[in-house]
Amino acid sequence: MRTLFAQILLWFWCTVAITLVGSAFLSELGLNPGAVEQETPAARLVAFTLEEARAAYETGGRPALQIFMDNLYRIYDAKGILADESGRDLLTNEDRSDLVRSARTRPAFPVFRAGKSTVARAADDGRYWFFFIVPRERVGIGFLTPDHVFMMGAAVLLCYWLAYHLTRPVRRLQKAVERFGKGDLAARVNSTRRDELGQLAGAFDRMAGRIETLLAAERRLLLDISHELRSPLARLGVAVELARSGEDRDAALNRIQKESDRLNALVGQLLQVTRAEGDPNSLRRHPVRLDELVEQLVNDSGIEAAAHKCSLTYEKREAVTVEGDPELLRRAVENVIRNAIRYAPPQSEIEVKLGRNDGRAVVDIRDHGPGVPDEALPRLFDAFYRVDTDRNRSSGGIGLGLSIARRAIELHKGSIRAQNAQPGLEVIMEIPAAA
Repeated sequence: MRTLFAQILLWFWCTVAITLVGSAFLSELGLNPGAVEQETPAARLVAFTLEEARAAYETGGRPALQIFMDNLYRIYDAKGILADESGRDLLTNEDRSDLVRSARTRPAFPVFRAGKSTVARAADDGRYWFFFIVPRERVGIGFLTPDHVFMMGAAVLLCYWLAYHLTRPVRRLQKAVERFGKGDLAARVNSTRRDELGQLAGAFDRMAGRIETLLAAERRLLLDISHELRSPLARLGVAVELARSGEDRDAALNRIQKESDRLNALVGQLLQVTRAEGDPNSLRRHPVRLDELVEQLVNDSGIEAAAHKCSLTYEKREAVTVEGDPELLRRAVENVIRNAIRYAPPQSEIEVKLGRNDGRAVVDIRDHGPGVPDEALPRLFDAFYRVDTDRNRSSGGIGLGLSIARRAIELHKGSIRAQNAQPGLEVIMEIPAAA
């Protein structure tokens, strides 16, 4: 019963079934005047009482009938009347013709009198009438016995539980929506139900997570761009002023071109990563030969490494294929390699290794530089975090390379970590490998 429709159907069916079965059961056991013609146990009881009263009267007269009526009252706490076909009470000679007329008018139903309920039964030969008179207080308020009240109470409890079962998740969802509307983007329902209400709560949780991701990505993009564009724009301003002054115009133009290219590359990386974070469905998924991509990056970075008077070595243990966006993977690995080149000492070697470990592709990049303090390792991939505030100025970095690498790797369900290799820093990237 995982669907709300099935639960509603079952609950109402159980409620109706219990009510009907209980009422029918009680009616069969109790006085059900409406079922006299169907010869229910109650109807047969009245017929039997009529025959016994008739036999007592015909064999012993009024004294025997009086004894029978006294025993009937003692046993059932109800009064009995035996009348002839005209309605004359055979015990007291009172006129009971009004009861006979009422019984003939509504033979299948009780005759109601003030404060009493009367059940009538005629003999098969029509010579006698028997009236079974029950005080109303014996029937109960509104003709309900305690057993009927119990059955109605059970039905009320079932309906109450059904209402509670249906409205409780709605109230939880309402509170979560109110919290989310007030700015608490972490508000979730976290429902464990599997019916439609649980699916609705799950849809809200997914929607809230999506909105939170989009807003976080938008804020991060705004922060990244506003923070990182200041330095290149400032250098562009200086280069423009130098070009206007006419002093070494070619060098100034080259500087402007360099800063423009860096700005373009930075904005492209930020936009691509932020777009993928905001909409994971937009992330392209293609088979990528990671070994070939890393080898190409090592070859392309050789010139930059030579300019820093260091070298790159590449060790491939086996061919590895992953599913993902080739450009994002390229930017992630390239940023880590360039970071290693930037801080590698002269005449040192940067080691790049690729292999497979437990179903995951592993890219290992190590330099032989000074490394970083151990307490700085957990924050090394945070945006704008620098171990040395002057390092960016001397190295020319923009402060987002490792942060962009981490975000790109995590978009591919991978992980990235750094550790001191003594000497140097070792960055390890792991990405699920394709079969």
